[in-house]
Amino acid sequence: MYKIPVEKNEEYIVDIIDNGFEGEGIAKIDNFTIFIPGAIKGEKIKILIVKVLSSHAFGKITEVINKSEYRQETDCETYKRCGGCNMRHIKYEDTIKMKQNSVQSLVNKTLKNKIEVKPTIGMENPFHYRNKAQYPIGLNKENEPIVGVFAQRSHEIVPMQKCLIQNEKSEEIAKFIIKYIKDNNISVYNEKTGKGIFRHIVIKVGIKTEEIMCVLVINGKEIPKENHLVEMLIKEYPNIKTIVKNINTKNTNVILGKENINLYGNGYIKDVLGDYTFKISPLSFYQVNPIQAEKLYNLGVEAAKITKDDIVFDLYCGIGTISLFMAKYAKKVYGVEIVEQAIEDANENAKLNNIDNVEFIAGDTEVILEDLINNKKIIPDVIMVDPPRKGLDSKSIENISRIKPDRFIYISCNPATLVRDLAKFEDIYEIKEIQPVDMFPFTSHVECVAVLNLQKDI
Repeated sequence: MYKIPVEKNEEYIVDIIDNGFEGEGIAKIDNFTIFIPGAIKGEKIKILIVKVLSSHAFGKITEVINKSEYRQETDCETYKRCGGCNMRHIKYEDTIKMKQNSVQSLVNKTLKNKIEVKPTIGMENPFHYRNKAQYPIGLNKENEPIVGVFAQRSHEIVPMQKCLIQNEKSEEIAKFIIKYIKDNNISVYNEKTGKGIFRHIVIKVGIKTEEIMCVLVINGKEIPKENHLVEMLIKEYPNIKTIVKNINTKNTNVILGKENINLYGNGYIKDVLGDYTFKISPLSFYQVNPIQAEKLYNLGVEAAKITKDDIVFDLYCGIGTISLFMAKYAKKVYGVEIVEQAIEDANENAKLNNIDNVEFIAGDTEVILEDLINNKKIIPDVIMVDPPRKGLDSKSIENISRIKPDRFIYISCNPATLVRDLAKFEDIYEIKEIQPVDMFPFTSHVECVAVLNLQKDI
């Protein structure tokens, strides 16, 4: 019988031999794996075991004995509790190397073609990069309204300090609203009882236009003194172009409800990405870090080498951002997306930018792709995909492999499913490059662009 070499609540001294995909340190005791958040490869640390499973355990640092040269003092007061940037304790230039290494390690394990992953494209200024903030509102132990972020793996609200990845204006506005709630004794939502009015504040900022949208998420129909709140907000923050009341009366973790009521402005803001203007509504998806998104899209479009004779499919197209980037080079672009609101936004964005060679289709990618190629007999020269974290479905992989477009660009927010899917195309496609882009500095997330070209003898 195998005896597990560690016990819960015991302390051990370990060497960190690697970092995992979430940025956590990895140590081994008698070949038994222990994961330690906040530890860095090369360090010697004292740990307390907090959880033991049959195949591995989790520890927490009690003392760093030999410190890594990459370690830095964290510059955020809520870092440990919030979990929003789990790599804040590592120097930025080293976090981007770690991201390249984690993608390389997946490639080495999974692909026949051990392609060398390119160095991660980082940000010149990796601070205050998020253009969308979602702040829960709740009560503290003294029963006073607070706004902040959920503590890691819980629904306890950590009061807002100075966040180094959110837009500074978002934070200012949220603090202004919570003060108004307190001063006017407006009730806040209690998850346990389902009572109380204010649930969330969502703020979106156009990074290039500086236009601001403020979404007030409430459990009910009316905010007491809502007209006065609106007047105060637009007086204090003239860049607020629209204020929207979002009704969410369900007992759910989903932040936004389905119903939006415009209290001020027309319910959307605009931002500029590349040469294009985009309308952003409360429910529409728009890249959270547009500075890096622009780099990512330009990379994908350049790699696709699109010509005026090309028909392009953009699968999982969202509000049509990359479709519009590709349209000026292509004969025709078909964008496919399951979220109907996103397709409405995509059509609006095409009109707004006077682009008439794109067609957006709402529906399940698997079904629409099948229909386009088998019923409508439209065969693309280029396919661009940007699927959710779970990657591509088997039907789409089968269809792409059957029609064999000449160029295939795979944008991914999850390197594990990216590499898993790339392995299924290796017999037909040559994987030319995998380029990581740091869309979320100081977190373990990494976005990648993979470029595939049809093998010449296929």
